[in-house]
Parts: sequence; C-alpha cells; structure tokens
Amino acid sequence: MHLMMKRALSALACVALAAAALPACAQEPQTHLPRVTLSAGMHQIDAQLARTNEQRATGLMHRKEMPQHEGMLFVFEQPTVQCFWMKDTLLPLSAAFVADDGTVVNIADMKPLALDSHCSAQPVRYVLEMNQGWFAKKGVKPGAKLTGVPFRSR
Repeated sequence: MHLMMKRALSALACVALAAAALPACAQEPQTHLPRVTLSAGMHQIDAQLARTNEQRATGLMHRKEMPQHEGMLFVFEQPTVQCFWMKDTLLPLSAAFVADDGTVVNIADMKPLALDSHCSAQPVRYVLEMNQGWFAKKGVKPGAKLTGVPFRSR
C-alpha cells in the first residue's frame, strides 16, 4: 500500500507541475506570424497576419513592447461586425476596423487588460491593431484608405 501511495503522490506532483507550466507556455507572445507591408498614405506598416482562429484569439497578448511601425492585421473569412477586447493584452492599442477595399470604417482606442468590447461600426473583414495613438499621430481617420496586398480586389 505504501508503494501505491508513493506512486499516486508522484503522479499528482507531475500533473501539478505540468499544470503550472501551461500558463507559462501560454503567456508567450506570438511573434513569428507571416508579415505583410501595408501603407496608410506615406506611412509604412509592418503587420503580422493573424489568419487562424488560434492566431486571432492570441493576437498581441503578452507583448511588453512593439515597434511604432509594427502592428497586427486580423483577417477574417467574411465581413461581419468584429468586436475586440484586451484581456491579457499588456500594451495600449488602437484598432482600425477596415473594409475589404482598405477603407477605415472606425477606430477604437483600447486600454490594456480591459474586458470592454470595441466593435466595428459595420461588417468588416479586417482589423488592424497598432500602438495606441498611432492612427491619430499619422492623421489616419475613418474614411482613409489603407493599401497593400490584402485590400486588392477579391
């Protein structure tokens, strides 16, 4: 009986260690996604592409910093009203909700770690997240056009 208790405790310890390691693994930022170059007028954007459900769900979570010219473009299969929140996202971000042709529909500033929902004003296929204030500093407002491969005619 003593040997069985030792094995059971050992197995429980392994499960506890594995469970403790999972959050550490899950907290790694995703930095190796494919990239695309976008333009907002004369301003270049180096955007990571989040195209799968898993990539979109993780987004920019756990990032502690991001260069000013970089962002993440979330690509969805079909235009729908898109809503974003900032759970586990450490950086303050601005999200531009973008139509198929690259037209910025609306922009939302989002606070880190907040659960507030920020939604597109109409159905969109794309959402571009940048450091908070990037769009305002560059004069990019609703109605502006972004250019790049994703926004070419479908």
